[in-house]
Amino acid sequence: MSNILLVGIDGSEPGERAAEFAANVAQAQGAKLLIAYVIEWSPYSFSTAEENEVRHKRREEEIETANSKLMEPLLNRLKSGNNDIEGLVLHGHPAKTLNYIAKDRGASQIFVGRTGGSGISRLLFGSVASNLVQTAKIPVTVIP
Repeated sequence: MSNILLVGIDGSEPGERAAEFAANVAQAQGAKLLIAYVIEWSPYSFSTAEENEVRHKRREEEIETANSKLMEPLLNRLKSGNNDIEGLVLHGHPAKTLNYIAKDRGASQIFVGRTGGSGISRLLFGSVASNLVQTAKIPVTVIP
């Protein structure tokens, strides 16, 4: 079994708690911790070449902002007890992207926070946590 744990964060308090919980588990198990922030993005957009160029630049700016404002502070805080932590910022559908990362990197478990969203959009589209619980090929731990 792999000694890599994956945690998906979204900038919320439950996401922060999931990262802290996963960091403690990784430290206790001597595991590597991958922290992933997935920026919601759909490739299904029909644009002109000029619009695609602007869109690509905007994606790069989003990644840089997420790294500097979210990922780097979190990594700095969690690295005190863990030597083997890596942060990833990607675009895509969060649950699908986390599943891809888990498979690609050989993770043995995924951790995510439950944001407790409600309303019609949650009923129609579900949450990242519930989607992962239903589709992941490895155990998923949902942190309230």
